Amino acid sequence: MAGSARKNKAPATKKTVKKPPVKHHLKRGGIGIIILIALVLILGLVMNQALKKTHSSKGSNPVTIAAIPQVPKHPIDPPLRTVLPDFEIFPQTESPLPPPVRKESILSHRPDKLPRIAIIIDDIGYDQLIAEKFIGLNAAITLAVLPHSPHQRQIVRKAREKGLELMLHLPMEPLEYPGVNPGPGALLTAMSPDTLIRQLNADLDMVPFIKGVNNHMGSRMTASSEQMNQIFSSIKKRDIFFIDSRTTADSRVRSSARLFQVPYAERDIFLDNIQEPESIRHQFHLLLKKAAASGQALAIGHPHPITLQILREELPEIQKKVTIVPASSMVRPVG
Repeated sequence: MAGSARKNKAPATKKTVKKPPVKHHLKRGGIGIIILIALVLILGLVMNQALKKTHSSKGSNPVTIAAIPQVPKHPIDPPLRTVLPDFEIFPQTESPLPPPVRKESILSHRPDKLPRIAIIIDDIGYDQLIAEKFIGLNAAITLAVLPHSPHQRQIVRKAREKGLELMLHLPMEPLEYPGVNPGPGALLTAMSPDTLIRQLNADLDMVPFIKGVNNHMGSRMTASSEQMNQIFSSIKKRDIFFIDSRTTADSRVRSSARLFQVPYAERDIFLDNIQEPESIRHQFHLLLKKAAASGQALAIGHPHPITLQILREELPEIQKKVTIVPASSMVRPVG
């Protein structure tokens, strides 16, 4: 009996240990990985913030908007600037240009009267200080103002106070476009007639008190007879004159002026296509020589400091030899 009892009790005291299933291990492992990833992300964010604070305290700059390359604007978009725009694109040589209008038929040149010259200063409106210095000269120079320029209203007011004549310096498409931008308000050969006239009228309305127009650049536009006729049809209605800056040998401006009987003249001399003192002095002397030969001559300069300096120095001698008159005194209908 005792033996059989021991035999019966032995199995009862032996406990069976159950092993956890494989799925349980996988579940616990997955939770652990998720927790580890979360800890790594949190640690990364904390370290990033700490690095930013460290850079800031040391005065180093993070990447700014200015460091990111900007997408270039379309060439005709108005430039967001108040610095001087591109000045005239000068012709490579004067020899192939059409001959100037004969001045003998314009002015009865008598030996007892001084020849006349007109000096137009183009590209006015972006540098108010130098414009005021030109206005302050004791001379009847003419200012050609660019439309949409930032200081045009102040300059126009001061010029009128001094009794100076004003023109619109009308931006037109050059042969170099779009590599060279004629600026806000430009007339382009790709424009439809309606768009062209609408832009022209907007430009004419932009600068008040103008007596006439001359072209800014425009070596491509002024060579288009059809579009110059469209332009002159509007200018005729305004009862203003047009002066051809003569930036191309292929200019058709004179024929349009003849067709619409718009008072007209042509530029004889560019004063500062080479911005060196001796070159500008030479151009002034050439201007006086042309005026002496034909009774009058018309020059175009630009608001460069060196042009202002030489004009101021030469002005007393110039005024002994010629009479400086407004640009409107030079124009006439083409016969």
